[in-house]
Amino acid sequence: MRFSLRPLIARCALAVALPLAAVAALTLTTAATSSVAHAQQMPPGAKQPGDFPHLKLTAGMFVIDASVAANDADREQGLMYRTQLAPNEGMLFVFGENAVHCFWMKNTLIPLSIAFMRADGTITDIDEMQAETTNNHCPRNNGTYALEMSKGWFTAKGIQPGMKIEGLPPLQ
Repeated sequence: MRFSLRPLIARCALAVALPLAAVAALTLTTAATSSVAHAQQMPPGAKQPGDFPHLKLTAGMFVIDASVAANDADREQGLMYRTQLAPNEGMLFVFGENAVHCFWMKNTLIPLSIAFMRADGTITDIDEMQAETTNNHCPRNNGTYALEMSKGWFTAKGIQPGMKIEGLPPLQ
């Protein structure tokens, strides 16, 4: 009598694979639910990420999807309460005066890099900021714009002080 192990091995593999697939699906569903729940934990009156105006900026050959914070309330919230950024997503802060504008990371859940810029888009300073800290991050130079991106973004793209960010909105 001849006995083949192939059907038995196939059944065993299926018996193992189906429960693993179910666990993976449950894990993905739980992760999606927890991120929605986290977004709902924003304080009353806080803007959702999609509620900020958006524009496209360029840094050399890189296109940046930037949320724009151009008033006091939006600048105060910034990227607080966000748990992630897309690879080329950031936030542009627009100021009405040429001055030293300092930042901190209170209630900001992800580490960020920040580039401080003059009115013509020239980067004067870049700093790295740890999540949920209250250290001041101040440029050495006056400026009118600041751009926050995921930590290490500017370094990874080879973007340094002296280079320009293009596509900035006009100052009011």
